[in-house]
Parts: sequence; C-alpha cells; structure tokens
Amino acid sequence: MTSKNGSAAAHTASDEQRGAAGRGGGSPVLMAVVGSVCISASAVFVKLSGTNAGTAAFLRCALALVVLVPLTWRESRRAGPRARHHRMMDIGAGVLLGVDMVFWAASVLNVGAAVSTVLLNIQVVFFPLLARVVSGTPLSRRFLYLAPVMLLGVALAGGALGRAEPGSHPVAGVLYGTAAGLAYAGYLLLMRLGAERRHIVSPVCVSTAAAAATAAVMGGLWTGIDLDQGRAAWGWLVTLALVGQVLAWLFITSALPRLAPSVAASLLLLQPVMAFGLGTLIGERPTAIQAAGCVLVIAAVWYNSRATRPARTVRPTDGPAAGGTGT
Repeated sequence: MTSKNGSAAAHTASDEQRGAAGRGGGSPVLMAVVGSVCISASAVFVKLSGTNAGTAAFLRCALALVVLVPLTWRESRRAGPRARHHRMMDIGAGVLLGVDMVFWAASVLNVGAAVSTVLLNIQVVFFPLLARVVSGTPLSRRFLYLAPVMLLGVALAGGALGRAEPGSHPVAGVLYGTAAGLAYAGYLLLMRLGAERRHIVSPVCVSTAAAAATAAVMGGLWTGIDLDQGRAAWGWLVTLALVGQVLAWLFITSALPRLAPSVAASLLLLQPVMAFGLGTLIGERPTAIQAAGCVLVIAAVWYNSRATRPARTVRPTDGPAAGGTGT
C-alpha cells in the first residue's frame, strides 16, 4: 500500500469493509487465518520432500508460477497493468522472500518444522516496527505489552526453549531462522506498501518470480539445485508450491492492507502453533512446555485481535511510500 507525504487519507474500519465488499472480499481476519494455515503446512512439506534448502525454495516458487502466470494475465486484462513503482516494490519484496525461503528451508532441515516456523515469527516484532518507520503506522500500546508475551509463547510452542531434539542442530537452525524472519518482515512490509485495490494476483506473481530467481542464485551457490527427485519428493514439492505459495499468499496479500500491522503480525503468529500441531503427524512429539506455549500464543492472538479498536489505515495512492524514497 503506497502513500504520499501530506496527501494520505485515513480510513475507518467501516470504510475498509465497504471497500472490501466492493471488491467481493471477505473478512480480512479470516483470510489471514486461512493463509496462515496454508503456510503452517509448508515446513512439513519441505521436511517430507527430503530435498535440500536451495531446491525446496526454488521449486516452491518456480512451480507456483505455473498457476500464478495465467491468473495474473487474466487479472491484468480485467484491471489493467500494475503501476511501475508498485511492480518495483513487488520485485524488491520477492528478493527478500527468496532470501527468506532459502534460510527458512535450511532452518527446517536443522531444527525441525515447528521450531523453524517459530523462529520465522521474529517478524512479529520487526514488521510493525518497520511499518512505523516507513509509513508512520502507529503502534498500539496493547501490542507493545503483548509482544513479549507472544514471543515467549512461540518460543515455548516450538521448543526453542528447553532441550533440543536429538539429531537437530539448534545453533545453525536459530541463525538461519532468525535471518529468515528478518527477510520475511521486510517482505511483508513491501507487500503491504505496494498493495492496491485492483491487483491481488499480480503482486504475488511478480514477487514469486523474483523469489524464484533469488533462490536459484542463492540456493545454487549454497546447497545446489537438484532437479533429479523421485515421484514422492515431486509430489510434496508441488503441494508446497500450490498450498504454501499460491493459496497462502493470495489470501495473505488480500488481507494485509486491510489489517493494522500489529493485528496482522499477531494473526500470522498462528503459523507456529499450527505447524507444531502438524508436526506431530509426522512424528514430532510435543512436550508439556510446548503445549503451554500453544495456549499462550492462542490467548495473546485472540486478545490482541478482539480488543484492538478499528484500525486507521492509509488509503492507497500512486505516490511513493511515506518516509521512504519511492520507486
């Protein structure tokens, strides 16, 4: 969502709801939750595929383009071309997404599905802070109080606190996961700043293409890209692309511009809890501390989403992002 200094107008929640109705959109909270469900399964798909980090990150994006390109062509015919400065934001977001995906896949392979998803959610702090610096979006006092609680909850839920799982590499996993979380926060911010009413699929497609190129270079240099996979691995990778990339980001990209950054970040915190639950289906066993962390996260997310007053968000314009240089 872009804005101009001195010319950005604020919306009330009812304005946003009317805008959503005009585009046939549903509840942004529901869409963010559904997108989180899709993303939460991604770590399990990566682990089950048995591929290296570079291969998983590259194919996740490259395979998703098979679906996203025709959808983008159809959207462009209906809504017209996307503005150049918006496309540049999409590309920048995609580069960060590619970095995120390579580091995150490496984290999955080092510390497991649940812990890696927990570490990715360091964005819960960085995303609202970046939004505050770049676009002037205020931080709610409630979120500032709840952020430490939510971070503690995700750490407990993923097993980041306590004894590490045998065979894991927690130090490497933490470093990779933290790097992924930082890149992910930048991706979320740029996608929010570049959002506008007419285009939903186009930004996802362009950012995914940029992410595929970034993952090909970064992953190719680091782990190599191995396309000689068995049928089972290809099946999990295709599922990863369709569910964890196409569906997830179409839902989340639709929801982000219509949510306050603190609420969006809080809802996305459901990802580690869901990943934790799905991890049990492939043999990861929760401890009592991890279960307590799940309860803590759910309670904090529910309270922040329920108690936060209608958000004042910035109306999309065609100018550069407030506080930024613009492209």
